[in-house]
Amino acid sequence: MSTRRERDTLGEVAVPEGALYGAQTARAVENFPISGFRPFPAFIRATVLVKKAAAMANAESGRLPKELCRAIVAACDEILAGEHLDEFVVDVFQAGAGTSHNMNANEVVANRANEILGTGKRGEYATVNPNDHVNMAQSTNDVTPTAIRLALLDLTKAVCAELDLLGDAFAAKSTEYANTVKPGRTHLQDAVPITFGQEFGGWAVRMKSAAARLRAARTELCELGIGGTAAGTGLNADPEYRARVCRHLADWTGEPIVPATDLFAAMQSSAAFVRTSSGMRTAAIELSSIANDIRLMVSGPRTGFGELILPVVQPGSSIMPGKVNPSIAEMVDQVCYQVIGNDTAVMLGAQAGQLELNVMMPGMNFALCFSATILANATRVFRTRSIEGMKVDEQRAKEHVDSSPSLIVTALAPHIGYAKAAALVKRALAERRPLIDVALEENVLPRADLERVLDPLPMTKGGVQS
Repeated sequence: MSTRRERDTLGEVAVPEGALYGAQTARAVENFPISGFRPFPAFIRATVLVKKAAAMANAESGRLPKELCRAIVAACDEILAGEHLDEFVVDVFQAGAGTSHNMNANEVVANRANEILGTGKRGEYATVNPNDHVNMAQSTNDVTPTAIRLALLDLTKAVCAELDLLGDAFAAKSTEYANTVKPGRTHLQDAVPITFGQEFGGWAVRMKSAAARLRAARTELCELGIGGTAAGTGLNADPEYRARVCRHLADWTGEPIVPATDLFAAMQSSAAFVRTSSGMRTAAIELSSIANDIRLMVSGPRTGFGELILPVVQPGSSIMPGKVNPSIAEMVDQVCYQVIGNDTAVMLGAQAGQLELNVMMPGMNFALCFSATILANATRVFRTRSIEGMKVDEQRAKEHVDSSPSLIVTALAPHIGYAKAAALVKRALAERRPLIDVALEENVLPRADLERVLDPLPMTKGGVQS
């Protein structure tokens, strides 16, 4: 690979000849060959939005010449349109606070701005300088947490939308199977009857509630510490700078973005990231719980519950012909476990911040963006490739209800007493006979009364069966 020579404050360094990035990025590539993961596109866009807003705010205050501002904005707009994303090459695990990523953005924007102005080759920063112009009134210390917030506002919007849509899909199934009775189960043992509609309706509410919790967490992300520069004092930033930057970002994102009330707290604390991560973790726990219930209810199809029928999406075995597995639900569980693990990384990173800055932001950022991306995708696939086509095996459910005296005996207890009802269940189970037959033999109630009291559908409505 042909290279060019650039200088930074440490001396000369080789940079790939055609790269839009420069010396500091090249050093970071050498220093951090860690994961092979590059920044999420949402985080690149968020960082570049900050650069664009900063340039405009600095031009409005008269600190940045308008010609340079126009070139920087044009370079940023190209990146925001999807160009040059392959120039963001620093591994997600890098020096604390994200200095390398910030300089990667500064160098790419500066080089492209110089090309737009026609004022030099790549790596020659005579007109637009990465530090002096693109990074004007900024520090990595306020750019990185601001960019993380913007990226999460973008990514979690999709998570909330997908959770709501999955809730809608469950609600539709609840209506479809409102009067289809199934065994309720507690402790994995037969309990009182419920309907599939009631079970699916509970799932719908849980997904909607998960979306609402995450949506509430998003509000805290809108308070930006941009303008605090290195330590929260705002050194090297114009007094009106932070309000101007926030106004531009609010206009472009459509989010209610405002300056943080205290810049020192904004720089010291990662609580907003913890709250957002917690919202995703809680959604993952709920989602995994439901996926596990579905895996139980679809088990079999002959030797398990066999109550649900999921769309067939792929063969289930390389050796057993005809085997079909709940593949999508299995994937969902794995994603949820990853989100839960990512939340632990965020929590540990948040508490590791010291004094005026939390240097663990790159790791937290990767975990947060990763969680939001895979949680939104998994929720969408769960809905479209599994839940929307899910059916109830109504005959199998009826067989379960008819074969288990434990399901219906609870309604009989108020009429004959708990002890007598328990004795009937024991006998019916031991003799493998329907409860009503045993109850008729023991003459506990007339047949008409027994048939009315032991009808499972009215039991699902609550109250005392008369």
